[in-house]
Amino acid sequence: MPPKRKRTKLEEARHYLSGGGVLREDSDDELGLEDHPWEWIYETSNGKQAIVGARMNKFEVHIGDAVLLKAPVSNEAWVAVLYDFAEDEVEDEDGDREVEKRATMMWFSSEKEIRSKKKRTDFLPNELYATANFDENALSTINGKAKVISPEEFTKMYPDGKVPRKSKDYGKIFVCRRGVNTRTATYTEEFQWEKLYGGRDDLDNLIELVESQTIKSRKRKALKSIKEDALDEFVIDDDDGPGPETPRKRRKLTSGTPTSKAKQPTPRKFATPTGRKIATKKPLEFTPLGTRLLSPAQALPSPYQLARSTLHVSAVPHALPCRESEFETVHSHLEAAITAGTGSCIYISGTPGTGKTATVREVVASLQAAVVEEQLDDFYFVEINGMKVTDPHQSYSLLWEALKGDRVSSAHALDLLEREFSTPSPRRVPCVVLMDELDQLVTRNQGVMYNFFNWPQLRHSRLIVLAVANTMDLPERTLSNKISSRLGLTRITFPGYTHTQLMAIIQSRLEGVGQVIVDPDAVQFASRKVAAVSGDARRALDICRRAVEIAEQESLVAEPGKENQAPDTPSKTPGRQKDVLTAMASKKGIVTIATIKRAINEATSTPLAAHLRSLALASKLFLAALLARLRRTGITESTLADVVDEARRMAVMSQNKPVEEHLLTPDLTLTQIEDDFGAAPNTPSKRGRPAAKKEQVKAARVLGLGCAAQELAEAGIVGLEGRHGDRVGRVRLGVSEEDVRAALREDEESGGLGFGS
Repeated sequence: MPPKRKRTKLEEARHYLSGGGVLREDSDDELGLEDHPWEWIYETSNGKQAIVGARMNKFEVHIGDAVLLKAPVSNEAWVAVLYDFAEDEVEDEDGDREVEKRATMMWFSSEKEIRSKKKRTDFLPNELYATANFDENALSTINGKAKVISPEEFTKMYPDGKVPRKSKDYGKIFVCRRGVNTRTATYTEEFQWEKLYGGRDDLDNLIELVESQTIKSRKRKALKSIKEDALDEFVIDDDDGPGPETPRKRRKLTSGTPTSKAKQPTPRKFATPTGRKIATKKPLEFTPLGTRLLSPAQALPSPYQLARSTLHVSAVPHALPCRESEFETVHSHLEAAITAGTGSCIYISGTPGTGKTATVREVVASLQAAVVEEQLDDFYFVEINGMKVTDPHQSYSLLWEALKGDRVSSAHALDLLEREFSTPSPRRVPCVVLMDELDQLVTRNQGVMYNFFNWPQLRHSRLIVLAVANTMDLPERTLSNKISSRLGLTRITFPGYTHTQLMAIIQSRLEGVGQVIVDPDAVQFASRKVAAVSGDARRALDICRRAVEIAEQESLVAEPGKENQAPDTPSKTPGRQKDVLTAMASKKGIVTIATIKRAINEATSTPLAAHLRSLALASKLFLAALLARLRRTGITESTLADVVDEARRMAVMSQNKPVEEHLLTPDLTLTQIEDDFGAAPNTPSKRGRPAAKKEQVKAARVLGLGCAAQELAEAGIVGLEGRHGDRVGRVRLGVSEEDVRAALREDEESGGLGFGS
């Protein structure tokens, strides 16, 4: 037998803190304080050896014995019956492989584990229910033996119904008279434990009795969806008597949870309900004011106010269109993990504004509605946003607070979570964690990511992690191999919205306005503009919302009055003139394509873009030449001479009239050019032509471009070497190339200079 090792004080303290439901000293007489290695107990049958038990020092357990298991600190005991033994290789914290001895156990359940409203109320103080739930745990979790008897035998042993504290049975003896399925809250007929169970030979009969007399799963049904118009949200009860009343907002009921795929032969089409509110309390009612009368015109907002509120990115719509398939995928994975009680990791990626977080929230709301209807097991939900935490390690504190309701430090929460997820617990409720903005939670040693992706792999964690990020290759690009491998293969990608999907999203939000204030062509124009850049639904909603504000301002300015009416002028066709004026007046206050263009210009207008558009033509030509040199050579720096030569070539080939008229010198003769470069007049030139022959050529004004470069350098747009007046001075771009192109792409004065390419 290997020599025993005495625990340190720290290990002994942790051992006490992680003890079972009964106090640790009550079972010290069986296991002792020292940790001894576990050994198998074999039995030979028909010439073959089989494992029938395990031994630790003098403590022995066999198949069919009822045992106590270690649990977090509480006054309750976890009891299970040993069903089978096995051993397996596991990897420790240092990465070494070691053999771990394990036992398959059949759990007993207490009345506190049954969360349904249909559970029995005639339970006894120390009563347990036999279940058909199995779990595999290490032998080190065993904390002693338990005794299970019938209520009749317990009354004979303890007539007063209480076990003395000095008795060896204190905290270890329980009564059992029924079996139960904890999920459906169905019970078996009452039986006598001694007649039903006598040892390991009766295990299968006990399991068969529990399974045959209980219902395995709840009856699943789809929730009925109730659709109400926006105008029906304000109702007045007739029971309060006559007189004016304050309108009370009716609570909305949302569409139900989709049923399980296993119970439905045909594929389902998911509707993504939003705005769900689970009513748990009676709505607050206000006493109506008898002297106040509200008219419908004062109670109902204007169409512009309705449109602005529904187009706001924070407004919760009635449904999320164009995300039905992604909703179904996330829903099926979450529902399967919660039902099976296992851990899981799901990686969700997509560009910003593609509905990732909104879809996940609606899936969770749908599953929570199923919990209220008792169609699904209960689960916790916690959302951790990387942009809202100052330190990634605060995620530990947020998760522990969501699970237990206690606020502790990050380091303490990490120790508690490690102990919680590594300890077997038949009563552990699944927990769904939404980790949004995942790239903001990456640390230098990547410890936070490793823990959150490693905990779902533990056997007893029942932790489901939904990792949401904007990049599809974040695990491979940023995280290490040991973290990306634990993330698993369940990955869901949200593509960017197309222009047709953006049109459907905007039109679905404008359905309840009641008046057409946004032209359909304007919606299509805004959708195509956004879809061509990013496919961000939030950007499209912001643009349309700003366009509605502009249209509302125009409608206020264009109120019918004499100051806004056109003067009467004679016309040969008065009827046609009247139609034109009527059409122009009807467009006032309606969002058109021109209104969308104004909103887009405001959205894309930055101080840098405004300054670039206000530059002189020579400065814009200099920037165009610098960008052309950068694209051609791939070198960030260029000399001033190269940029000037590039500007001359662009000016000569450009069809831009202002460039040809103002930046080239059409009256400059060849003789003057040679004079500038030092050649003597009336002498043969290098090209073999007589100098006296004058030609008109086009050349760039070098001095003007030098001043333009100096002006750009003073504004910080380009970096210019100290010798900015020389042609050998180096110049480089000081701002983003994309910012320059975006600012000057649609500038009319810069047409033909290559900013749009």
